[in-house]
Amino acid sequence: MTTDAAPAIPPVATRTPIMRSHHGDDVEDAYEWFRAKDDAVVIAHLEAENAYTRARTAHLEELRGRVFDEIKGRTLETDLSVPSRRGTWWYYGRTLEGQQYGIQCRAPLSSPDDWNPPVLAPDTEVAGEQVLLDGNIEAEGHEFFSLGSFEVTADGTRMLFGVDVAGDERYVVRVRDLVTGEQLPDEIPGTFAGATFSPDGRFIIYTTVDDAWRPDTVWLHEIGTPVESDEKLFHEPDERYWVGAGFTRSDKYLMIGVGSSITSEEWLVDASDLRAEPRVVWPRAEGVEYDSDHAVVDGEDVLFILHNDEALDFELVRVAASEPAGERTVVVPHRPGERLLGMSTFRDWGVLGYRRAGLPRLGLLDYRSGRVDEIDFDEPLYAVGSGGNPEWAPPLLRLGYGSFVTPGTVYDYEIATGELHLRKRQPVLGGYEPTDYGQARVWVTAQDGAQVPLSLVWKRSFGEPGSAPRPVHLYGYGSYEHSIEPGFSIPRLSELDRGVIFAVAHVRGGGEMGRQWYEDGKLLAKRNTFTDFVDCARHLVDSGYTTPSTLVAEGGSAGGLLMGAVANLAPELFAGVLADVPFVDALTTILDPSLPLTVIEWDEWGDPLHNADVYAYMKSYSPYENVREVEYPKILAVTSLNDTRVLYVEPAKWVARLREVGADALLKCEMVAGHGGVSGRYNAWKERAFELAWLLDTLGVADA
Repeated sequence: MTTDAAPAIPPVATRTPIMRSHHGDDVEDAYEWFRAKDDAVVIAHLEAENAYTRARTAHLEELRGRVFDEIKGRTLETDLSVPSRRGTWWYYGRTLEGQQYGIQCRAPLSSPDDWNPPVLAPDTEVAGEQVLLDGNIEAEGHEFFSLGSFEVTADGTRMLFGVDVAGDERYVVRVRDLVTGEQLPDEIPGTFAGATFSPDGRFIIYTTVDDAWRPDTVWLHEIGTPVESDEKLFHEPDERYWVGAGFTRSDKYLMIGVGSSITSEEWLVDASDLRAEPRVVWPRAEGVEYDSDHAVVDGEDVLFILHNDEALDFELVRVAASEPAGERTVVVPHRPGERLLGMSTFRDWGVLGYRRAGLPRLGLLDYRSGRVDEIDFDEPLYAVGSGGNPEWAPPLLRLGYGSFVTPGTVYDYEIATGELHLRKRQPVLGGYEPTDYGQARVWVTAQDGAQVPLSLVWKRSFGEPGSAPRPVHLYGYGSYEHSIEPGFSIPRLSELDRGVIFAVAHVRGGGEMGRQWYEDGKLLAKRNTFTDFVDCARHLVDSGYTTPSTLVAEGGSAGGLLMGAVANLAPELFAGVLADVPFVDALTTILDPSLPLTVIEWDEWGDPLHNADVYAYMKSYSPYENVREVEYPKILAVTSLNDTRVLYVEPAKWVARLREVGADALLKCEMVAGHGGVSGRYNAWKERAFELAWLLDTLGVADA
């Protein structure tokens, strides 16, 4: 590799062709050598890319500072979350002005009948407050800090926490005695996220990963014993499946979940005898997914199981916990187009999550009648979900709610009366008024006639969308049945207040319109994801919302694959493309089963290693494979050296290839971070300010 001393000249990587041969197709890959992460030459190249990007964006330093100040100025930096009750304590989090990380706290209940959370104020002392974990103290001496596990025993006497200081999603679990404040000698390295205590607090259940970064083994650690003596509870040898474990809310069972993209299986272990042999709920069947939860109905232990066995959008059934494979009672039947998402059980009632008409919904399930009473909200676009409900028999259900214009809101839904109690709405400083902003959904006709939802949010003072061309920031994802919900964002206000319309293309491959929407955007139908996004962009231009010179696209991870694909398909439609941790060398990755997570991904993308048709199809759209001699939009690719999900090598190779055809492409590589980018809220704000400054400059509104 050679680089110029002046960083304003892009780094030029040495072409060292490596041959790739599959299904009679020979391909020379000039930049595969970037994969040698520990090679000093590779690191030097990445540092040179960062220097070049700094030089090319130096003129945006003032704008970055302004955007950062806007984000910071709108955020209540010293704040508290709404307390959540567990046992005899209220648990909540604090943030303090000037500190990067949150602080985990608790305060005692005023009485056993106290179900209304105390109203906490940032400047008011909380009676009996205990600080459990201060992330700022734990992060001292580290450039990166992430908390992957955090839990307190049911009796409130011990706490576990799992910490990653590299960004590679490997967590060291430690245990603290909350009575004495003593750190116990138990220390479990190399765990996956989500370690948990047993209900009696004697044990820790955790998972570890294999060489391909796949969680494959569940372990049992008895507090006070050497880690070397930990017992293996479950191991999944099939490389297509992930493993996870957790206890039912009732504390009756440990649930061990095994799943691929299209198949799942669960195993029960009685919580009173964790060393007992796990028993399967339903034996796995290819293409059948299910998820179960425990309840007691009329004195009988039952499992409510959400499944898609001959029910594309899932149905809910009830079975005896003693014989899960026995008779099924249908509770909520399959309704095509109304996708059942999840079921949470409590002692006396259940909560059902589902999607209808592209929006998430919540309903209360009566165990005996099977009636589902939907909780209503009056905005045309919104997102809602239940969370922060650890208790088995609460009279209230904690909900999280928000929309493009309504800041994140916490409600408690009173089961007996159906009343919503507003506990907190995310403060937005600086005089934010939701009525100053509008949100709407329009429908775009795709090339094959499919109706694609397109969400819009804008500031009303600049006029209604479509009244005159405006800068537009178009976002997309479209994989893994993941839905992009209409959520609020403080950083986004820096765009909207400069006249930018923010839009989300809910393309196929996502889950917005039900399971078929997902099926129509994966495997050998993956191109629909890309053409849907292009059709949404064309609709915005043809309908007068914007022009190609004032349209920027953004997507991350699998959405970064989308960005690379649309840049190849329709470069003339966009002024810029922002690709975060982009999966742009998809074919190379999915061909190599030794790479992290590759085999698991075959259910999503297909298996090009053993199937020539899949190989040819993936090669036809993989961005790195299809860079061509056209005028590309400006491109900014952001990645992290320690990302274990989408390796840094993919955007590094892509940018080098784009430069060969004269594209204006920048690469920004965080040298100590993972898939989620930098850690710490101020660092994250600075990172987003960097991206937004580039985006605003590309849209031509940097001085607005």
